[in-house]
Amino acid sequence: MKAPTRQRIVWFVVGGVCLSLLLLYNSTTNTPEYQNNSNGRQMGDIGQHTSSLEGYSSLIDRKPLRMHCKCCALVTSSGHMTGSNRGAEIDNTECVIRMNDAPTRGYEHDVGRRTSLRVVAHSSMQRVLRNRLELLNSSLETFFIFWGPGNYMRGDGKGLVYNHLRLMKQRMPELQVYIISREQMLHFDELFKKETGKDRMLFLSWMFRRRSNSWLSTGWFTMAIAMEICDRINVYGMIGPDFCKSSNSKPSVPYHYYEPAGPDECTMYLSHEQGRHGSHHRFITEKRVFANWARMFNIHFYQPDWRPAALPENHTFT
Repeated sequence: MKAPTRQRIVWFVVGGVCLSLLLLYNSTTNTPEYQNNSNGRQMGDIGQHTSSLEGYSSLIDRKPLRMHCKCCALVTSSGHMTGSNRGAEIDNTECVIRMNDAPTRGYEHDVGRRTSLRVVAHSSMQRVLRNRLELLNSSLETFFIFWGPGNYMRGDGKGLVYNHLRLMKQRMPELQVYIISREQMLHFDELFKKETGKDRMLFLSWMFRRRSNSWLSTGWFTMAIAMEICDRINVYGMIGPDFCKSSNSKPSVPYHYYEPAGPDECTMYLSHEQGRHGSHHRFITEKRVFANWARMFNIHFYQPDWRPAALPENHTFT
């Protein structure tokens, strides 16, 4: 074989090896962190991870919510935030998410002062309106997402909450107000059923199926929405699912940091989890789902700081 021919073969082989290495590098570096899990599930399995989010429409023009953050601080209303000194840490996060009427004024040192997104239940709307000087007038750069039963949110003039929101929007046109669509509400219900194997609307009695007054909490909606918006979620003030059942002594903290004389958090959680009559939430069940999600996705818990225990290799999620 002539020398020039051998040289061409060598260069061809070297070029093929370099191309293969380049393709391998690109395939590994373009994989997001939250996709790395043993079950092959991705953030998009919970919600479509995109800057334009279907299922959340602005109140007047019905445009979809457009929001995306690399890192979010999801600040709960728990009494665990009292004395936490986490305010500066929270405010240094790209996006800050809060719930219902949780205030920041007077609590900045512990919970921060910024709010990028506030998720509000229909039952908290009146409290938000009463505190509008803080929660609305000073929040023109904040996105508000309101959720509630379909008959409250309907826009045909018969929806009580929708009518209040429309009036508020007319008085303060700069507010960025969004509502969750009926289809998205059904999606959140199906998500709860898929993750827990339980239908929150029904429970089995010894003779027949009866309707339950169990409601998804604002925390459930907020976490699910955050998973659509954020690449990483730092959750502040949320306890683990077994915290209240632990035999270890633990401090008594109020359910809300801004209501120090209010009910004890664990007492509230346990009574709701065990409730069968009257309206109640499944706080502990929801937190068990959040712990499962944190094992697969980029979710971290602070104040108290904890991380979910690893699951057995043969464990499957419902």
